[in-house]
Amino acid sequence: MPEHSVSSGSDFTPWPAERAALYRELGYWQGQTFTDWLWERAQRYGASPALVTAERQWNYRDLWQQSGERAQQFTGLGLRPGDAAVLHLPNHPEFFFNFFGLLLAGVRPVLALPAHRHHEITAFVRQTEAQLYIGPDQPVGRELQAQLGNLPLPVRTLLQPLDLDRSAPHRSELQRTDLAAMPTWPGRQQDPDQPAFYQLSGGSTGTPKLIPRTHDDYLYSVRASAEICALSPQTVYLAALPLAHNFLLSSPGSLGTLHVGGQVVIAPQPDPGTCFGLMERYGINMVALVPALLLVWLEAAARRPVPASLAVVQVGGAPLAPEVAAQVPQQLGATLQQVFGMAEGLVNYTRLDGPLPLDTQGFAISPHDEILIVDDDDQPVPDGTPGHLLTRGPYTICGYFRADEHNSRAFTRDGFYRTGDLVTRLADGSLRVTGRSKDQINRGGEKIAAEEIEHALLGAPGVHNAALIGRPDPRLGERSLACIQSADPAAPPSPAELRRYLLDLGLATYKLPDQFEFLTLPRTAAGKVNKRALREHFHARPTQETHDSQDCPLPHAGPVARKPSPLAAASRAGRAAGP
Repeated sequence: MPEHSVSSGSDFTPWPAERAALYRELGYWQGQTFTDWLWERAQRYGASPALVTAERQWNYRDLWQQSGERAQQFTGLGLRPGDAAVLHLPNHPEFFFNFFGLLLAGVRPVLALPAHRHHEITAFVRQTEAQLYIGPDQPVGRELQAQLGNLPLPVRTLLQPLDLDRSAPHRSELQRTDLAAMPTWPGRQQDPDQPAFYQLSGGSTGTPKLIPRTHDDYLYSVRASAEICALSPQTVYLAALPLAHNFLLSSPGSLGTLHVGGQVVIAPQPDPGTCFGLMERYGINMVALVPALLLVWLEAAARRPVPASLAVVQVGGAPLAPEVAAQVPQQLGATLQQVFGMAEGLVNYTRLDGPLPLDTQGFAISPHDEILIVDDDDQPVPDGTPGHLLTRGPYTICGYFRADEHNSRAFTRDGFYRTGDLVTRLADGSLRVTGRSKDQINRGGEKIAAEEIEHALLGAPGVHNAALIGRPDPRLGERSLACIQSADPAAPPSPAELRRYLLDLGLATYKLPDQFEFLTLPRTAAGKVNKRALREHFHARPTQETHDSQDCPLPHAGPVARKPSPLAAASRAGRAAGP
């Protein structure tokens, strides 16, 4: 018998009853809502600093008070428990005030990334029938406000000012706050085993799928991560990457730091100039980076000493070269912790008391994280052999939101999630990530679905066909290359025209191809575009690196000059190369 099946039109696929009962019995799921969790933090750590910026700080009472004020604002707008709201804010305390405010009101945040634009935001609104869009009172927010006003949906927009003076806590009110009695908030009445908020997948097709995270499963991962990473009230965590990323939120991230009464220092930008200054000022001892950003930090450390307070540097989101890993203790004077995981659930950590992790991504959080490594026919492979990673466990979802057809492919009949990662289990039981089986590009930790960009390019004037592939890059891991077959080879569109077309569609800037090549696309015997031949051809050629985007936190390569690429031989060889 299959362990579970996803029903038609399902918003949420629960864990099977037997496994859910086990997780409760083991104490993984404690029946606590985020409202109760935040209330406990305010009671336990009230006057201790919680959120810190270069301009000011908020203690745990302030965090509760500010979140409560936002919750009152949301309920005053008519939002009800179970409604969805798209949260689209940059690295700023308002992210937390609005995130927790929505949870207090029983409203489910959809955690959009700062780089998302109207293409993605509109999709999230449509998918969830969101009642509210919360964005920054800045040009990007005002543009999205106008775009959403054209939808045939009753979605409100709320643009939050990012003026820190207007976010200042009302001291007189805080002094009157009674922490002896728990205020009644709709969020407290929610079922802990139901969704609290939605994260975004790094899927291989279309706009990101929505990931329902429950109070029970997510708070378990927060508590367990904080313990594994040895967090304490003395932890001063630098939030340099986008706050809405799962890595920054819970691995152990800002929530793990708040769980133990530590300080979250919010960096508006991840550059070394900004972050090293905050490090010196606040004694930061932990930070999470992606490999591309780590390289930038290592280069800066050769010119400017890193403050001695830094103790742990976490690196995740993309493969980390062993030779780069070895530089962390040497150049940054900190312990390296590699992190491998996904917003859908499973998270692996190298342990802080182990050897320097040069070629492993460590061990899963939970003893009840079930891991299968299988071949193309779903048959288990022996340790030391690469295979497809499948997993299920107490914090790995059982289905995406309203994506039944996709769920039938993404999950096995006995409930294992197909992660799309290729891994090897080492002799000690740790995992080494060796690649991806999904048609997806990992650009400095940002996942780009090839199919989404290909479909977008097919609508551009002058494009007959398109294929997007990744090319190895020493800084970002991969850069994206758009291979374009023109409708008129004598007059192909320019890279600049194609990038402008994609921008006008409202795509996030990190999804724009780094490079373009114009050619006749090779085909397989079945008539499909032969991406294997494309990868083999272009992987042998070095990438060109130019930076021209100011919207991405990581360098983005601009369009390169058009240059014909002879792949006629590859096209003829398609029958031998296979799909």
